[in-house]
Amino acid sequence: MDETYIKVAGQWKYLYRAVDKAGDTVDFLLTAKRDKAAARRYLERAINLHGLPEKIAIDKSGANTAAIRSVNEDACIDIELRQSKYLNNIVEQDHRAVKRVTDPMLGFKSFWSAQKLIAGIETMHMIKKGQLDCPGGSTASAANQFYSLAA
Repeated sequence: MDETYIKVAGQWKYLYRAVDKAGDTVDFLLTAKRDKAAARRYLERAINLHGLPEKIAIDKSGANTAAIRSVNEDACIDIELRQSKYLNNIVEQDHRAVKRVTDPMLGFKSFWSAQKLIAGIETMHMIKKGQLDCPGGSTASAANQFYSLAA
């Protein structure tokens, strides 16, 4: 679990992302603030979509630490927190796919457009990683998988 910066309307916003140990994208969320409430909202959303993790590797972010500890206390669960910049390298490297597309844009004009475009970028990246399940176990090209989402 980590966050990266995205420029929206001349201000830095925060893109929270999580990647599992296989390198698959768990979830992403663009927020205006980097605080405990935003990190907790993201964490709860990821848990609701993908289930409870055993361990979470983060960097030294105070907001992420506080969010994980508050979820542990409130839900009476025990998610192991591992704080190390080296353990977090998988998600740091996965940021490159988003940054490669967004950095040449020099930012977004509105928060709404940033959310929509980043969702599309993340979806395409997930398709490239083979995370989209094809019916019947068949294989399809990235373009066909993308078109199947519209159907």
